[in-house]
Amino acid sequence: MSKTFRLTKTAEEIFAAVDGLDVDLLDLSVLTAEYGRKIYPCKACVSTAMPMCHWPCSCYPNHYLGQTHDWMYEIYPHWVAAHGIMIVAPVHWYQVPSVLKLMMDRLVCADGGNPDPTSTHGKTPEEAKALELKGWHYPRHLAGRAFAVVVHGDAEGAGSVRRALHDWLSDMSLVPASESAVIDRYIGYYKPYATSHDDLDDDMSIFEETRNAARALINAMTDLRAGIKPADRNITDPRPK
Repeated sequence: MSKTFRLTKTAEEIFAAVDGLDVDLLDLSVLTAEYGRKIYPCKACVSTAMPMCHWPCSCYPNHYLGQTHDWMYEIYPHWVAAHGIMIVAPVHWYQVPSVLKLMMDRLVCADGGNPDPTSTHGKTPEEAKALELKGWHYPRHLAGRAFAVVVHGDAEGAGSVRRALHDWLSDMSLVPASESAVIDRYIGYYKPYATSHDDLDDDMSIFEETRNAARALINAMTDLRAGIKPADRNITDPRPK
């Protein structure tokens, strides 16, 4: 059982203990082990014009290339339904794991994507460019949801991955639950991988910090449900891109 999964289950127990709160565990690691499970890569339509990037993504299925059964079409509704998001991730070569990056890239459409594909008659570049130049409003389709992040590493990169995840979620106008909800830690710092689970067993603090991140997220979601708005609620971004 992976260290990430163990920490995730620790957080899940905190959420599950709260009446009226449903927890939905999305385990992206199944991409590495489950037959037929796939997330296709982003085609970067936004690099041509923002309105050509549809919300949700309309790039797949592509039956001509056999690109079907894209998992993202099940994942998008989970993001929309959520009041809060918690990401628990390891460091893979100074970056997030590739399975997480696939989902992140395909969520670019949540940050300014076009909810009306008919406005560009599918993927017509000229129409998409004309819409953007006319004055695109870059809608944040997941704005206002709270988030927490727990990143763990063994030698390098935990801080940079935590910052990257924080900035990515913030750029989509999600709201960090609190300082204690966005953390990075090392497990078995520069020790052998073979004993890393023993090092995790010995580190009671990271388990409690993960629980605290979950608790902070619960508090933030409770405030949002009660109508308490973020401090920047009346502030207009002069650079919405």
